[in-house]
Amino acid sequence: MSVTLLGPAEIRALAERAGVRPTKTLGQNFVLDAGTVRKIVRQADVEPGQRVVEVGPGLGSLTLGLLEAGADVVAVEIDPVLARLLPQTVAEHAGLTPSAAEPVDDAPVTVLRDDEGRERLTVVTSDALAVRRLPGAAPTALVANLPYNVSVPVLLTFLERFESLQRGLVMVQAEVADRLAAPPGSRTYGVPSAKTAWYAAARRTATVGRSVFWPVPNVDSALVRLDRREPPRTTAAREDVFAVVDAAFAQRRKMLRSALAGIAGSAEAAQAALQEAGVDPQARGETVDVEGFARVAERLSASRAPGDLAQWGP
Repeated sequence: MSVTLLGPAEIRALAERAGVRPTKTLGQNFVLDAGTVRKIVRQADVEPGQRVVEVGPGLGSLTLGLLEAGADVVAVEIDPVLARLLPQTVAEHAGLTPSAAEPVDDAPVTVLRDDEGRERLTVVTSDALAVRRLPGAAPTALVANLPYNVSVPVLLTFLERFESLQRGLVMVQAEVADRLAAPPGSRTYGVPSAKTAWYAAARRTATVGRSVFWPVPNVDSALVRLDRREPPRTTAAREDVFAVVDAAFAQRRKMLRSALAGIAGSAEAAQAALQEAGVDPQARGETVDVEGFARVAERLSASRAPGDLAQWGP
């Protein structure tokens, strides 16, 4: 299958033809540069025949790059105009044939097939945060230029809901990339760092210049590689661990003894749980890894129903 990637002139022409104007509300910044697209695909280790989920495909730059690498793509797009335009663009630049498909949880679905009838692209028109099922085979990788305004919630949601995802390569704001990949004790370590670490090992792999986007953003971007790992061994529910993480960082300058007082019931109860978990009650959240938060949550939730700590969070 021959695939032609999009260039700057083609992207602007597509947008004009469809009456699309990138909006900050949807976090839309379209990638103009084919070299950047291929770098993303390469760093994601995309393999021929692999099922890849892409969130926010926009005008299709990265979608075509994934198809060029031989991946089968399921794209989730919230904008109905872009969701209708994407199959047309891919049909023109990759020689695929669009066909209707059954909706998934009321979300419209379009499938594109190659000459042999193989499903190469599936477009789901839906808010990514509302997606609980995806059509077809389970994806094993997430590769996306994530909408900047919801990048962390989308990433954490997909890691939670789709356990089949074994790795990912996402483009986000450089500041967000630093937070996702930050280790305990660093200046940028916080809620996104600890929650991402529950699911995967994350590392920043490359910086992406502003000039490869349209419109040009006011911030730098970066690529983050994620590799799925087993969550910490704990009897505490994930919701309870995340509630402890949220409470620990609600007021960053507070010692954990004070920061967790609300969720524990008192400062004394928080101190006892921290000591039992082997965490210094006078430490701050920035110094505790996700395993430490899991041990604390295990102590705090020992006499409660799973998920009960969440209702006491900040």
